[in-house]
Amino acid sequence: MVTHGPGARPTTSDDGLAGRLATAVRGLTPGYFALVMGSGIVSVGMFLEGFHLLSRVLLVVGVVAFVLLLVLNVWRLVAYRAAVVDDLNDARRAFGFFTLIAGTNVLGVRLAMDGHYGLTAVMLAVSGLGWFALGYVVPWSAVLSTRTRPVVARANGTWFIWVVASQSVAVAAATIEPVFATARDGLAVVAVFSWSVGVFLYAAAGIFVSLRMMLYELRPEDLNPPYWVSMGACAITVVAGARIVEMVDAPMVAATRGLVGGLSVVFWAFATWLIPALVAAGWWRHRTHRVPLEYEATLWSIVFPLGMYAVAGIYLGQANRLPLVGAIGGAELWVAFAAWLLTLLAMLRHLVRTVLLPPPSR
Repeated sequence: MVTHGPGARPTTSDDGLAGRLATAVRGLTPGYFALVMGSGIVSVGMFLEGFHLLSRVLLVVGVVAFVLLLVLNVWRLVAYRAAVVDDLNDARRAFGFFTLIAGTNVLGVRLAMDGHYGLTAVMLAVSGLGWFALGYVVPWSAVLSTRTRPVVARANGTWFIWVVASQSVAVAAATIEPVFATARDGLAVVAVFSWSVGVFLYAAAGIFVSLRMMLYELRPEDLNPPYWVSMGACAITVVAGARIVEMVDAPMVAATRGLVGGLSVVFWAFATWLIPALVAAGWWRHRTHRVPLEYEATLWSIVFPLGMYAVAGIYLGQANRLPLVGAIGGAELWVAFAAWLLTLLAMLRHLVRTVLLPPPSR
């Protein structure tokens, strides 16, 4: 296999396993950490509902996927830097980089449930710095500095992943806040700050994506799985709010607990309203217009919102004493698990057919 500088495509991509793997790494989507997000959040839900063995299996899958994706992304950055830069400069794909932040925190929250608070704190520190940096780099490179105008024409569901990353920082900070007494006030500030930023980012992303849908042609191919993140962003805002409400008293928490708790209920209601609309959009795409339902990495952008909606209902039911909401979350959890299992099997089949096995001879 021969390459011609960073970002170049191998001259013989199908001449062996190494060539096919290199081609796959070069084309790796920035949003593939949604696999970690989906596995981690369904694991959290199973733990909350008392299915500890199943939760542990999902956790193992999430950890393995996290490590593997880190290795593959470092490989891509070193060997195909131009492809990474292209993704950063493309408003349709750049916000997928925030899945690394969200995946790290979702996994950290699940590890905290097993008592690994120190590891969760380290993951929060790293992801928090990454969230802060990407929060300026991605909008600048993909939106403000691009010569393509109007940029709103390229807005899509991946823009809501920025919201998810913000709220994941809030969830992780609120999770470990009761454990680290000396850092309690600081963690409370981080939780409320990132939650508040996430709320405003949701409003901004909602406006931009709505303008794109109303002002420009929306083809069936354009209405892809990442639009489900609009619901997932609502759901994780609910989880972050519920965790803030449950935090040990700190000045920042005491000042905002009522506001956060009330808005969490509002976001849960809006997330619930979005589900039928998203299902109808999927029907319009795949049944009405016959777009084939095949495996693509963005399918994990459906698994995570389903799992997060389930966990949001469970948490909100506990924090605000809403048993009906908790029951809805418990039922939704099994829908999320079924989606996770089907997507995992489809992904494995796809990897076997496109990477592990040689292409059929012509």
